[in-house]
Amino acid sequence: QVQLVESGGGLVQPGGSLRLSCAASGFTRSSYSLSWVRQAPGKGLEWVSSIDRNNSNTYYLDSVKGRFTISLDNAKTTLYLQMNSLKSEGTAVYYCAQGAFGTTWSEYDYWGQGTQVTVSS
Repeated sequence: QVQLVESGGGLVQPGGSLRLSCAASGFTRSSYSLSWVRQAPGKGLEWVSSIDRNNSNTYYLDSVKGRFTISLDNAKTTLYLQMNSLKSEGTAVYYCAQGAFGTTWSEYDYWGQGTQVTVSS
């Protein structure tokens, strides 16, 4: 059974940093992608970043490029999102999700429960 468990959210001031983690287990696919997706208050889901397990290619939402970094540990069991220079619009619940390689994030079949990030002074 696939499990994705996020952690690392919290309250941070504008300009600050946070590192989100997602502990992954139970994967049976050998080829997949992992993504971070967020949902701001009163808004829909927004894709933030993805990484392909096989080739480690990374992809970012334009508004977070240069500030956020997605990574996967060597054991391929923990996904990270390092978030620097956070802005108030970064306030959201952040979810990690996994799907077969080549599928779009909205079609991912495994999702974590989310972790709250609040950017406020």
